[in-house]
Amino acid sequence: MGYKEDNYLNLSKSLIKKLEKRNFKGYFCKTTQEALELALSLIPAGASVTHGGSESIKEIGLLDAVKNGDYQYIDRSLAKTQQEKREVVAQGVLAHTFLTGTNAITMDGELVNVDGMSNRVALMCFGPEQVIVIAGINKVVANTDAGVYRAQNIAAPVNAIRLNAKTPCYDTGNCAQCHSEDCMCANIVVTRHSRTLGRIKVILVGENIGY
Repeated sequence: MGYKEDNYLNLSKSLIKKLEKRNFKGYFCKTTQEALELALSLIPAGASVTHGGSESIKEIGLLDAVKNGDYQYIDRSLAKTQQEKREVVAQGVLAHTFLTGTNAITMDGELVNVDGMSNRVALMCFGPEQVIVIAGINKVVANTDAGVYRAQNIAAPVNAIRLNAKTPCYDTGNCAQCHSEDCMCANIVVTRHSRTLGRIKVILVGENIGY
């Protein structure tokens, strides 16, 4: 391994200890392929699986693997109306596994996320039996303030473009603390502890993935 890879390994060891103090389960994978294999090993065959909006789970191939695997995949893309979207999200509350990324993870092991529709942060907080979080090494920040800044000024503007959201950050590339109809940051959630031991599983990846 090179110097950067050695540092990622050392950083992950420290982070995993902090995660475990919060009742999370932490893992480190050097590559996206290793992360994919680990994530799939955590999902039982036949389990119901849903996901939040996440480029990280797409980039490592996890979303395609679940769609095409031996799972009960709850397909959000089939929802055409707002009511149908609500019904699909409601199904997700009872899912076995929820897959997601995170906007940031602090050096103290907290997960920081902003969300517009907020189904993603809702299911991270409550519902599915397990939550699998895929987090590239680029998501690690010093503290919660840095996490919120990263979520609003790095992740949100890119997501606004991806979703064609009519927000100031779409045009300017940085957060304007807006109250627009398509606001990407309706809820800011810091997940600092899991009351169910091991429900939240964080897979740290030694590569830059996601926004």
